[in-house]
Amino acid sequence: MKYFLYARKSTDSEERQIKSIGDQIAELKEFATIQKIEIVASFTEAKTAKKPGRIVFNQMIERMERGEAQGILAWHPDRLARNSIDGGKIIYLLDTGKILDLKFPTFWFDSTPQGKFMLNIAFGQSKYYVDNLSENIRRGIRQKLKNGLWPSFAPIGYVNNRKSKGIDIDVPKATVIKKAFEMYSLGDCTLKGIAGFFAKSKLKSYKEKTLSESRVQFMLQNPIYYGLIRFNGELYKGVHEPIISKKLFDLVAEVMSNRGKKQRQRKHEFIFSGLMRCGGCGCLITAETQKGHNYYRCTKKKTLCPEKYLREEELINQIKTKIQKVSLRKVWVKNMLNELDKETNQTSNQSQPLIQNLVTQKDEINRKLDDLLNLRLDSLIDNQQYLNKKNIFINQQTVIEEDLKDFESKGNNWLELMKEMILSASQAKMLIRKNNPYEFRSFLKNIGSNFVLKDKNFGFQGNIGWRILLNSPAFPSWRRGRDSNPRALLERRLSRSVE
Repeated sequence: MKYFLYARKSTDSEERQIKSIGDQIAELKEFATIQKIEIVASFTEAKTAKKPGRIVFNQMIERMERGEAQGILAWHPDRLARNSIDGGKIIYLLDTGKILDLKFPTFWFDSTPQGKFMLNIAFGQSKYYVDNLSENIRRGIRQKLKNGLWPSFAPIGYVNNRKSKGIDIDVPKATVIKKAFEMYSLGDCTLKGIAGFFAKSKLKSYKEKTLSESRVQFMLQNPIYYGLIRFNGELYKGVHEPIISKKLFDLVAEVMSNRGKKQRQRKHEFIFSGLMRCGGCGCLITAETQKGHNYYRCTKKKTLCPEKYLREEELINQIKTKIQKVSLRKVWVKNMLNELDKETNQTSNQSQPLIQNLVTQKDEINRKLDDLLNLRLDSLIDNQQYLNKKNIFINQQTVIEEDLKDFESKGNNWLELMKEMILSASQAKMLIRKNNPYEFRSFLKNIGSNFVLKDKNFGFQGNIGWRILLNSPAFPSWRRGRDSNPRALLERRLSRSVE
């Protein structure tokens, strides 16, 4: 009698305890030698047997039906089938005589009514094991989600914490991801541009592959980054630290939605395209590639403009010079931040009534979530209605929680604005050293507006606070003072520092 050897290893993590294919083959061949079994062909595959449709298994069965062999040698019946269809197929072929014998080193089988009955029980036990294991896994996932824990491998920007069973921020990657959200929210950066920014920042997948545009789009639409977990279409409040705010996420979603219409495909992606206007005629500055280099020029749509081309490398050098002007020394940054901390401690918080109102709104949403769950349990609404309403309430809850955090520093808005500016200025030298043009563009949008290109020179108007740094050769001191107009105070504080 001729036999087919069949060895299978499931790719699912549920079956890690099963011997590997190599181990199965070695022991099956040794068993065949001892039992004097003639093996005419071997079949191996790494695929779960929970569902029918295994290609190699079906090929073996087809050859069995053609009479190329009369028996099958496998490690255990659960290697052949863990579902009722494949198990029933084996039993049927035994009944019709297409299969005359089955051999297992770990299971006795005889082609008799009793033997087929025991084989059927073995197949049933295998199916019960898989079904029960799957249910236990699903129950564990549901419990994790209820506790606000990410249930699987951490997404890019986070790392799994084995002790807490949750996820922690991967600071270097999270910084790049936050910057990508900010860049896209400005409305002048494409998915291709973000993918290029990720590649330039060396942000890759866990398999060390470059992130595609579709992957970038998925990341920009993933609520995990503002604190929510989306699983099978349902949102859960996560306990992990968010990387971005809900407001920034919504702004990105709005920009992406507005780009839903079909747009002209660009052959090249120009980093600074759409950023500047011509200083001569006011038209937008466009870009083109000539002889392997990118050049920026006026679109000349209004009139015949005499402005000349500017090579991208020269434009980047001029941008670096502008960024260098707002760079602050570490000793200055330290002194300025110390003074800001003193101001923060002395500023009284007038936001208690507003905070209490937000707390009341949050409690009301929690009550609505409980009522919604009761409606679902009583079958008064279907599952889709429940998910739609729940997701709305969870997002509203997230916005309120962010507002509560904002109100903690409500009376210090101008102080926070100044602090952010000082910290950003302290990173200017690092930004230049990194030499990432995508970050240059984002930084420019932060410190200025009305970007122009005239006589092959790049210029712009500095934003409040930044214009003092841009127009001053040094930043030697820091003086304290009070003013009823915080925006004017921000200007005067910086002006006094350069007197």
